[in-house]
Amino acid sequence: MAKINLRPWREELRQERQKEYVGVLILVLIAAFSIWWFVSGAYSSAISAQEYRNQYVKTQASALDKKIKEIQELRTKRQELLDRMRLIQELQGNRPVIVRMFDEMARLMPDELFLSNVSSKGKVFTIKGQASGNDQISQLMRNFDASPWFANPNLLGVRAGNNGYNSFDMIVNQSTPVAEGVK
Repeated sequence: MAKINLRPWREELRQERQKEYVGVLILVLIAAFSIWWFVSGAYSSAISAQEYRNQYVKTQASALDKKIKEIQELRTKRQELLDRMRLIQELQGNRPVIVRMFDEMARLMPDELFLSNVSSKGKVFTIKGQASGNDQISQLMRNFDASPWFANPNLLGVRAGNNGYNSFDMIVNQSTPVAEGVK
């Protein structure tokens, strides 16, 4: 007897190919999902690592800004202290000079000449006073000119007063004498 295949082999073949197709499709979908998940995780990890690095840089930058500000404040304080020290040293050094200037000024005063006001601004003295005559004022100017402690006397004005004295205003510069042996 001849063998007749009554089984629907074409239908079975089609179903088998469809199962293979679905299996391959599922496998491709699983592979695609796995690749997407891996790439997404890698990007997410890279983004979070970069955000961490950015945050670290920001905190370090703010710490450096604070240190820079502190350094600037310290430099300002240092400069203020140096200025104070220089001023104190200058005052300490000028203390005997001021005494010597007024001592010299007292020695240079001719008779019948009186000072009513002496003020200084830097190395310029403004002198106001009264004299019995113009001769005493001229003598005072010559004395200032001859003194090693004063220079460039300049008479600003002379006014006749009611009490028989002439009021005068003058300015004179401070000069520091050169010590002997120093050139």
